[in-house]
Amino acid sequence: MKKVIVGFILSVIAVTQYAQVTKYDNKEAFYPQFYPYPGNDFRSASGEPGPKYWQNRADYKINATLDTGSHKVIGDVEITYTNNSPDNLKFLWLQLDQNIYREDSRGSATTTQAGGRWANTKFTEGEVIKSISVDAAKPYTPKYIVTDTRMQVWLNDALKASGNKIKLKISFEFTVPEYGTDRMGRLKTKNGIVYEVAQWFPRLCVYDDIQGWNTLPYIGQGEFYLEYGDLEYTITAPSDLIVVGSGELLNPQDCYTAEQQKRWAEAKNSDKTVVIRGEKEIRDASSRPAKPNCTWKFKIANARDVAWGASKAFVLDAAKINLPSGKKSMAISAYPVESIKKNGWQRSTEFVKGSVEHYSKKWFEYPYAAATNVAGIVGGMEYPGIVFCGYTASGGGLWGVTDHEFGHTWFPMIVGNNERKYAWMDEGFNTFINGLSTDEFNNGEFASASFFSGDLTNYVFKDDMDGLFNAPDVIGQNDLGIAAYEKPSIMLNALREVVLGADRFDLAFREFINRWAFKHPTPWDFFHTMENVSGEDLGWFWRGWVLNTWKLDQSLKDVKYIRNDPSNGVNITIENLEKMPMPVLIQIKEENGKIHDLKLPVEVWQRGSTWTFHVNTTSNVTDVILDPDKKLPDVNRNNNKMKEKPF
Repeated sequence: MKKVIVGFILSVIAVTQYAQVTKYDNKEAFYPQFYPYPGNDFRSASGEPGPKYWQNRADYKINATLDTGSHKVIGDVEITYTNNSPDNLKFLWLQLDQNIYREDSRGSATTTQAGGRWANTKFTEGEVIKSISVDAAKPYTPKYIVTDTRMQVWLNDALKASGNKIKLKISFEFTVPEYGTDRMGRLKTKNGIVYEVAQWFPRLCVYDDIQGWNTLPYIGQGEFYLEYGDLEYTITAPSDLIVVGSGELLNPQDCYTAEQQKRWAEAKNSDKTVVIRGEKEIRDASSRPAKPNCTWKFKIANARDVAWGASKAFVLDAAKINLPSGKKSMAISAYPVESIKKNGWQRSTEFVKGSVEHYSKKWFEYPYAAATNVAGIVGGMEYPGIVFCGYTASGGGLWGVTDHEFGHTWFPMIVGNNERKYAWMDEGFNTFINGLSTDEFNNGEFASASFFSGDLTNYVFKDDMDGLFNAPDVIGQNDLGIAAYEKPSIMLNALREVVLGADRFDLAFREFINRWAFKHPTPWDFFHTMENVSGEDLGWFWRGWVLNTWKLDQSLKDVKYIRNDPSNGVNITIENLEKMPMPVLIQIKEENGKIHDLKLPVEVWQRGSTWTFHVNTTSNVTDVILDPDKKLPDVNRNNNKMKEKPF
């Protein structure tokens, strides 16, 4: 009996010496229950908005003045809020994002202390609320409580459900910070300060069917979640400043000289960039209207926010954007002379036009009257109809940041996901579509100038890397570029190129955008849509890529001729060593020059970690390699190739 036991133990040891231990669990990977809740009247199980889907609406009318002496913005906003929910609302929550710049803010205590891109180096008084009133039959001043970057306004009478409206009037002011967490600020140039102003007026928090009031504070790394509506706003500033902003400029005749109005009109119909105010005109007083102040009037429809820039240092140029429907928009660039260099900001309008035209044709038509790029202190930040990009950028860097920030028009400006919770749904989706746009622009001029270059697989899937399914403020600063941007982009490329194919993926992705344009999807709405439109059950895919931090390691385990004769064919055994399942791409080369390129479906992993399959060969096999074109994020390619001749 002892000899039998000892012999058994020795045989086990012999086997394990030559075997790699797998972490793969097929029952966990393909567990049949993926969705946490079924569809309902608000959100269909197909991924569409349901028949009773609702969302509230916030329309804004703002009048503001820029005081260049104190760097203050003083304004009044009239908010018309529509309660389309089935609930009566006793109070409203608003965002006061300027309060992040207070010394006692949560952002200052956390993000600023941690340092980095979103840190605030100097403090302001934040958003100073001067007055609030409710425009009712008998107007009144409501009770309100400011908590960090949120303000709760209690109503005398609850705002009734199902389409009832309320009007708030708020007077406010704040100092534009010099460096506003890389989202706004002031840049000193030799010809004047460039102001980039954003998150600048009180805005309604989202009230939705998932959580009710969404009141996560603005800490810095997490971005925004906002209601849609129409926004009209005016900016009054000294007349030597040029102001650019979200949406359509309604009164160019009041803000430009006669010559500039002529050039402005020419740019609206030109595919080539037209200079509206040139480099040599910056110090020429006649290049601005001869009056103390100008009031610039803008309007944007069905948007979630507005931002603007202002400077007497601006060179300004523009061109026409051609949209698939035949409509036109306008690409506009505003930048200081310091930004003019080889492939510098004088190409910005060309970049804006190319980017917007591509995404409009590929996914969904650009919805705004203008697309404006502002050079300033902000490295890269997006708002509806306007983006802020670093003034020193040029060449591939300028194309990349311009294309990325305008790509955000589609995620999250059109598809209004919750950026405070799911950064991968806007940054990641956007990074993915940027790759397709960059490949196309000017025959791939900047195709090699990517934010992320080289094989990053082992960094993306390192043991302590934060996963996608984390709120952005929870993700480590050094990990955000991967967890929010690069990994979800890799994920979508793998889904497109390996799992679904470009045609099916593009149809499903386009349908997701169309279904949720100007609405608020959750991750589950995205999952449902991609599955229902493509016709694939992808629970295994989302489980590995999004909900967990699983890795992929496909290995070539064994290659054997049938009866030691290649003319009988070859049996190939592969093994999945890590927890993530994916389809298998494999190439077999024969001595006679024949090449077999095979794709095995993900179902080969449903019953276990190994799979053996037969290939009809007629001559000696010279090479077998898994994923020869490196389309999959395999963390160990050393085990992807045949190391010994078959026998």
